[in-house]
Amino acid sequence: MDPFFGDGPPTRRRFLHVSALALAATRLPLTEKLYPIGLELYTVRTLMARDFDGTLAKVAAIGYPEVEFAGYFGRRPADVRESLKKAGLAAPSTHLSFEQLGSAWPGVLHDAKTIGHEYVIIPSIPDQACRSLDDCRRIADRFNRAGQAARDVGLTFAYHNHSSEFEPIEGKLPYDVLLERTDPELVKFEMDLYWISLGGQNPVDYFARWPGRFPLVHVKDLVRAAPGRPARMVDVGAGDLYWKAIFAKRRQAGMFHYFVEHDEPADPMLSVRKSYEYLSRLEV
Repeated sequence: MDPFFGDGPPTRRRFLHVSALALAATRLPLTEKLYPIGLELYTVRTLMARDFDGTLAKVAAIGYPEVEFAGYFGRRPADVRESLKKAGLAAPSTHLSFEQLGSAWPGVLHDAKTIGHEYVIIPSIPDQACRSLDDCRRIADRFNRAGQAARDVGLTFAYHNHSSEFEPIEGKLPYDVLLERTDPELVKFEMDLYWISLGGQNPVDYFARWPGRFPLVHVKDLVRAAPGRPARMVDVGAGDLYWKAIFAKRRQAGMFHYFVEHDEPADPMLSVRKSYEYLSRLEV
């Protein structure tokens, strides 16, 4: 049976309807460009230390519309906000230290609001803080409390992974414990696509298991280890990660922000330019 017109021979009405559907399908965008492409400023930290405003201006000139901070180089929150305004950049997120989750946390949140951040992110857990599953659960509970405090002032708390979270403890991955025990309304995750891959996990599997938990990602590429050759970090597009497959699941993951990063680039500004050029051409 014809789902639109029932049984019977083809009619002009049916032909026109099917033709219109076919024409409309040709106009639907099968792919789109990734946007916005941001930069984690840790990549250019040596340049930021020497010329804060000048480095932000160069990053903006490459085409990056937004950045993520990993330290403010002694500048006051109001001055950081002014520097961003002058460069024409947004800074939706910042990395903060695990140690700041204590009594300093309310002041940290105030500063983040002053600068204009939306996300406050803990980039790592000290090695000695998560030696057992109970340790990991206590950290998750601490994240929930920090996330509630952030939410109370209009911010969102998130955690950024390295590869150690994918080393089993008592038969379970610490990253899984954090995802399971934290409240999805209070704690989000910034997935570092390099470190999770180096840890032997597939990002796409996590997007399927925990949809909507990953509003931010770090985009950094990996050349996998081979006999006689260690794994290494490279500019985006120069490694082995299959970006189209990862970004095809961006809506399932809940991604909104994509931050390029390279921990130890030989030439920081050249590195961020190459990564931006690759991602700006990528159709996903």
